[in-house]
Amino acid sequence: MLEVGLANRQRLQRAAGLLGEVRDRQEELVEQSLELRSRLLFTAATPMEPIDTPIDIPAPPKSHSVFATDGSQISPSHHEVTYCYLINIGRIMLHYNQGLFPLLDSIPEVFYKPEDIYISKQWGIRVQEWMGYRRTVSEAQILAEMACRWVRPPGEHYNTPNLAMVDGSLIYWFLETLPQPAREHILPPILAAWEELYQTNIPLMGYVSASRSIEAVNFLRLAVCPFDSPNCVVHCGNIEGKKKCEVITPLGDTTIWGHLLEPGQRSCLWRSNSSILHLYDEPLRIYFCYVNVGSEVARIEVPAWVAEDKDLLNQSLGIMLAQVDKGYGYPITLAEAHNQAVVRGGDRASFFALLEREMIRAGIKNVGTSSKESTKRSTIA
Repeated sequence: MLEVGLANRQRLQRAAGLLGEVRDRQEELVEQSLELRSRLLFTAATPMEPIDTPIDIPAPPKSHSVFATDGSQISPSHHEVTYCYLINIGRIMLHYNQGLFPLLDSIPEVFYKPEDIYISKQWGIRVQEWMGYRRTVSEAQILAEMACRWVRPPGEHYNTPNLAMVDGSLIYWFLETLPQPAREHILPPILAAWEELYQTNIPLMGYVSASRSIEAVNFLRLAVCPFDSPNCVVHCGNIEGKKKCEVITPLGDTTIWGHLLEPGQRSCLWRSNSSILHLYDEPLRIYFCYVNVGSEVARIEVPAWVAEDKDLLNQSLGIMLAQVDKGYGYPITLAEAHNQAVVRGGDRASFFALLEREMIRAGIKNVGTSSKESTKRSTIA
């Protein structure tokens, strides 16, 4: 254990030295990373500000509104009264210093039509996996609908500072492995919802807790590449195990910036170069930074149109920090959205019991669970 701790301290010291080296060559390394991107076997983000400069986050505006959604689901089962699934989206809208009531509720939707249940099988995607993708779409659409309906004129809330938050990353890298026809059912509706937020000037933010990303660390690898022109395929393609540029592996982004940032400070802004982002419109491509929120170093992601407006970015980060403070270490809107959305074991049983009762009332014959499910619900002991 002592040896591991010593090794990590040495890596952190090396990382601190690397940041100084990169700062002195930052412009050169940025040009190099963009020019040689196709030759790299790793994805490196691009720093948009001085790389080793902590930046204080200003206090939030006194009056503001925050919107958030989160989702949960009931998976389908062939042993239940019917083969269907439910997606439940929790909605939260909180107003501060405005004398307005909050909104805390959820919107459930049942998917039972053959085109909802079996559409994914043509691409070899399990129903449970497809259900998760559909939930992501519903979260984005309901967030945009709720926030835009509240903010748009002729209401009195158009000029009130606001923020729309989601739990997790805005970079849907998992969609990259999907066949294009399947991806067309998922990504365009999400981007359309984000575009609606953009047109209404409602900043969108993804809050990533316990991030394991190494996009920023990967940029540091360019500074220690021993070759004049980095080319992973040519120089390191046959090397097994640790490469020569992995001098601070396995440190992640949050570990490094956790030792540089004080509570209430953020890192420089980075532009993600994840390959899935070429499917995003330019204003919706993702930038990120790391923020010491006190309880952890969180990865904060925003679309390009928010990142490029410094006043809006600072305002959004200030509101986010206030949310973390109110939630005792995690944004309270996201925590409440989760609480509204979560489906517990008793809720599942109640849902299928309600379906059974309504099916019988509608005159459907032979309604009931499978013998296996019936036996599990009873006892012979």
